Amino acid sequence: MTASSKLLVIQVAGLGDDIVRRHGLACAGLVFQPLRTIFPALTCPVQASFRTAVPPAAHGVFANGLFDRDLRRTAFWEQSASLVAGPRIWDNFRKRGRKVALLFWQNSLGENTDIILSPAPIHKHHGGMIEDCYSKPVGLYERLCRKVGRSFRLAHYWGPCASVRSSQWIAEATAALLSDPDLAPDLCLTYLPALDYDFQRYGPDSPASARAVEALRRQLTGLAAAAGHAGYELLVYGDYAIAPCAGGPVFPNRVLCEAGLLATRQVKGMLYLDFHASRAFALCDHETAQVYVRQLGDIPAVHALLAAVPGIDRVMPGEKYPRVGDLALLAQDGRWLAYPWWTRRAEAPEYAGHVDIHAKPGYDPCELFWGWPPGSVSSNAARIRGSHGREDDTRKTCWAGTCLRGNIPSLIDLAQKTRDWLETA
Repeated sequence: MTASSKLLVIQVAGLGDDIVRRHGLACAGLVFQPLRTIFPALTCPVQASFRTAVPPAAHGVFANGLFDRDLRRTAFWEQSASLVAGPRIWDNFRKRGRKVALLFWQNSLGENTDIILSPAPIHKHHGGMIEDCYSKPVGLYERLCRKVGRSFRLAHYWGPCASVRSSQWIAEATAALLSDPDLAPDLCLTYLPALDYDFQRYGPDSPASARAVEALRRQLTGLAAAAGHAGYELLVYGDYAIAPCAGGPVFPNRVLCEAGLLATRQVKGMLYLDFHASRAFALCDHETAQVYVRQLGDIPAVHALLAAVPGIDRVMPGEKYPRVGDLALLAQDGRWLAYPWWTRRAEAPEYAGHVDIHAKPGYDPCELFWGWPPGSVSSNAARIRGSHGREDDTRKTCWAGTCLRGNIPSLIDLAQKTRDWLETA
């Protein structure tokens, strides 16, 4: 096996082309080039597009969450690889006996790879949780913890304590895996979230975000050195660009509730969304939302209602997939879409004040801030300063690599080129 037959792919959350140019981000001689991402520019759709080399219309993942129309239930951050339709770019690579690893990617459990590592905490019945990671093969997580010298902390990965420390652990664990003589894969896909937190909290132009970029530079430099020492080619790319959103949040569910289309159920003074009685609701996800309309005849009225909301740029027809909304929303540049339907704090569901990424019927970046009383998370959506989801010429991401050459204009092209490289590696 030659050195050039192994590849490390690093997806960096929020790595926009403007960030690279502004901060002069460079490491190990990598020269970054602009890249057009997919729409919607969200974690799960982007990762699904890279692993399949096709757009969301082909693999079926249009958001980080979904709505089951039969169960009348939402689900965010589900981990099943079966949610992503289509062959993978590494299928033929594995058929030739090559080993593939997938570290900290979404929708990775059950994926047809040899190695998987993903956060998988156990939530205790009376509160609290047991921190753990799902690993394939069994014992991989414990082995990497020993090599890194500490365990992975979920609190550093999401919530008010989320920071570059989670990204540092992933970088060190990835480097340890590449150097492990028994486990080292031939293709390793890993994920660095270093920029995601403070870019959303304070905006991409903030001093805190500049410090996150420096932390990312150190992590990429360390991984490039580990890859070079272990004989790996290197590919780094950004999934989406996080833009300032000083214009504040837009609340489509409040509009639907005021129009009598979204129904609620009152429990001890708190208003819970009643999916069984609602005629329409918006599953909000950063700058985008999937709007589910129960009766087809209501779609034109819902479309007209939401199109008139200040801060909503476009209302588009939904894609023809069972899990996808009947309409899709896109926020105006500088705005983002928040999921709450209540207007008074006392009416907020119990889960609104906690980190609860699976129960909330929408993405909630307010979980990045502490709230009141102590131990709760913020409910002030106006604090968010960065968001993503749009895809246009001002939102270019970037890529750099040692194995690919030439002009690669889009994320789909990058995935196809990577697949072609694997076919001959």
